[in-house]
Amino acid sequence: MQDLFTQTPSAPLAERLRPQTLDEVIGQEHLTGAGKPLRIALESGVPHSMLLWGNPGIGKTTLARIVAQGFGAQFLPLSAVFSGVKEIREAITKAEIAWQHQQRTILFVDEVHRFNKSQQDAFLPHVESGLITFIGATTENPSFEVNPALLSRAQVYVLKSLNESSLKKLCDKVFRLPEYQNIILHHDAQDLLIQSADGDARRFLNHIEQILRAAITQQNSEITAELAVQTLGEQIRRFDKGGEQFYNQISALHKSVRGSHPNAALYWFCRMLDGGADPRYLARRIVRMAWEDIGLADPRALQIANDAASTFERLGSPEGELALAQAVLYLASAAKSNAGYVAYNQMRQFVREHGSTAVPVHLCNAPTKLMQELGYGRDYRYAHDEPNAYAAGETYMPDGVDEPDFYQPVPRGLEIKIAEKLTWLRELDRQANQDDE
Repeated sequence: MQDLFTQTPSAPLAERLRPQTLDEVIGQEHLTGAGKPLRIALESGVPHSMLLWGNPGIGKTTLARIVAQGFGAQFLPLSAVFSGVKEIREAITKAEIAWQHQQRTILFVDEVHRFNKSQQDAFLPHVESGLITFIGATTENPSFEVNPALLSRAQVYVLKSLNESSLKKLCDKVFRLPEYQNIILHHDAQDLLIQSADGDARRFLNHIEQILRAAITQQNSEITAELAVQTLGEQIRRFDKGGEQFYNQISALHKSVRGSHPNAALYWFCRMLDGGADPRYLARRIVRMAWEDIGLADPRALQIANDAASTFERLGSPEGELALAQAVLYLASAAKSNAGYVAYNQMRQFVREHGSTAVPVHLCNAPTKLMQELGYGRDYRYAHDEPNAYAAGETYMPDGVDEPDFYQPVPRGLEIKIAEKLTWLRELDRQANQDDE
């Protein structure tokens, strides 16, 4: 047992377990399995440029290295975070030297979306000439982050986050290593590690390595959930606060509310909280949902959303999160209408198209004698003095501009009543106009 606690492996765990062949890759069988795209590419012997798109820590760099090795090509890695034009030129020079020795070059650019347009365009002539085979890795949607010219010359492969089964296979590989075979990983600790990894193999291995180091330091041959929490602390918070995953999850929450599925909406809300999302950000989005997707169909939703946001500010976390959760449930269950949202956007466009048309004279105030003499406010009808407090037949648009009918209440919630009232008022207008003819 003493030997167990005195061994100190030199290389990081993630590096020691890095796959060397497609057969060793875990979790990307849809690309690496028999008859699948990357295996077919290697078997063909003809390399092609590609973009590897997926979340962090799922093997993009590893796959690029395996592809380069499979083709017997020179592998030149660049990081778009730390590299610039100078590094790109140096890589091209190395590719030209390799070409003279009849060796292919695979130029791998990690986080290629960080390069600007001119930097991305710098690769195009060398890709087209065949000097390099370009492989880019990105965590962001290539459709938005990669120049169309480069995107059109590269096959996009979507990598998947590792599921529970794949992470368990990876965990088994760790504890089959000779120095760890006598350490027992409890099931609840493994479950916690899998949950905190959230599909990220690199994070998963880094967490295991930290816990193993703690266990060896404490001469502990068992890893429990308590030890995992004690060792990792806040690192078990697994939410990605930036990038596409962030926006995908808030999109799922918003669409669950819009789709009137309260349990699904609550799931995404709790999922984001569990991962460390800022409740204040969620509160702002909840208020936005109330105005965009419920609106006047249920004005109580607007009040509840605002009250929940205020409650969180007063109580803080975690007590205030209950108010936000109940607001999510109410919004998801409420009658839905985007009529106000649609009308607002259409009217904004209408105003842009019609410019600064003058206010009709009868709608202008007349605080001075001159303005009275110019007719300001003349013939204005005070609605409260009219039958039903409505000036039937009156116009409120600029001269020569017909009033658009953008606001169309939906047949749900309070907007049913709003629609009935508007229909009645329009009928009063019609009758008044007939009387004037």
